[in-house]
Amino acid sequence: MRVDLFDYELPEGRIATHPARPRDSARLLDLSGEGMDDRSVGDLPDILGPDDLLISNDTKVIPARLVGRRDSVRIEVTLHKLERAEDGRTVWAAFCRPAKRLRPGDTVVFSDTLVATVDEKRPAGDVVLSFPLSPDALLVALEAHGEMPLPPYIKRAEGEDHDDPADYQTVFARREGAVAAPTAGLHFTPELLARIDERGIRRATVTLHVGAGTFLPVKAEDTDDHRMHSEWGEITQSVADAVAETRARGGRVVSVGTTSLRILEAAGREDGTVPAFSGDTDLFIVPGYRFKVVDMLLTNFHLPRSTLLMLVSAFSGRERILSAYVHAVRQGYRFFSYGDATLLRRQS
Repeated sequence: MRVDLFDYELPEGRIATHPARPRDSARLLDLSGEGMDDRSVGDLPDILGPDDLLISNDTKVIPARLVGRRDSVRIEVTLHKLERAEDGRTVWAAFCRPAKRLRPGDTVVFSDTLVATVDEKRPAGDVVLSFPLSPDALLVALEAHGEMPLPPYIKRAEGEDHDDPADYQTVFARREGAVAAPTAGLHFTPELLARIDERGIRRATVTLHVGAGTFLPVKAEDTDDHRMHSEWGEITQSVADAVAETRARGGRVVSVGTTSLRILEAAGREDGTVPAFSGDTDLFIVPGYRFKVVDMLLTNFHLPRSTLLMLVSAFSGRERILSAYVHAVRQGYRFFSYGDATLLRRQS
């Protein structure tokens, strides 16, 4: 499909630079019915029911942005996917600027105790970096020397906010490995979860370690020519059983975010059930895709011409989504990672 079919106009002032406080006070454009209802995320327990299963992503964002030097050249690095760990070293794929100044064998120095060797440069533009540390030791080093990898569209005159390390984690965050937040999960609070539990709505978590590739624009003119970066995910047997039980009682599988949806759909069977799964996925969902598992989707507003806008267009229909985005702009909704949310129903 033509990528320009997924474009829309967004005034820069609509891009949120900080989350709503409290988080569940964020606005919610509810498209789960026939029309468009302006609500808040706090209304979610009233929209869902006891037969439904709410599935969120428990990945935890690591401080994956580093600044170092190769000789006298300043190098900015954003780790985006763990490649492997072996023989006391940990290997990550990374986006680097300026990548053209790096060659295989080069050493990038981030601190006296944190260095990396360039193992490989890939055709897509990313670089493979090898750290002489175990995964656990590297995480300790990243906590000391790294920064939270906020999306490039969050621009502030004052720079990084001291609240970002907490603001850019979800209440579900447990398993370290993401370099971008599963942003729909940012709207949840312990109080909202308590109300969801009181309503009898069942909950479960999957894991998808979100990569920085989620921020990359689609540069191709046709979706057939775009390559997705792969991400690692896992679905436990208990989650697989919960999906099967939900199907059996006629309930709905409600995904918190596109990341939860992608791992569920990557593993899902044609009958709507899901097996236990562990591995990489590079599933790219565009209109025409037949959804197997997810019935409803809570998600933020996505960038023009992005793979995520294509995904939600596949889920609820391109014209309906673009019409909803026009409504959201007119009504002053806040967009992208720290912005407001939509609740979508899968089109039949």
